[in-house]
Amino acid sequence: MSAPRQKKSPAKKSSKVPATYKAFVKKYPDLGRAHEHIASAVVAAGPLDAKTLSLIKIGICVGAGLESALRSHVRRAMQHGATHAEVEQAVLLAMNTVGFPRTVAAWSWAHEQFARGD
Repeated sequence: MSAPRQKKSPAKKSSKVPATYKAFVKKYPDLGRAHEHIASAVVAAGPLDAKTLSLIKIGICVGAGLESALRSHVRRAMQHGATHAEVEQAVLLAMNTVGFPRTVAAWSWAHEQFARGD
């Protein structure tokens, strides 16, 4: 019998966290800690690895039209080993559900993040 698969923990927040997020958490540290606690609990609640979690988050960001969050999750997915093709597919999966314009916008945001390389 094999040992249970170890879940990879999400990447630590990089110093590239948006300034607005930093300011919000500085003003409301209890809310920032609660947000981090929920994020950790969600990761621990299931078997998905960090790369898969990041790719799913990309799809959620496409649907919600969240440019900054999409860029963040593209960066995280790549830190966890996702290829450009995997990120692109995560974006493209949204096309029939949320529409062509939103998908193309998200695709361009992902490519801008690829170009940044961080």
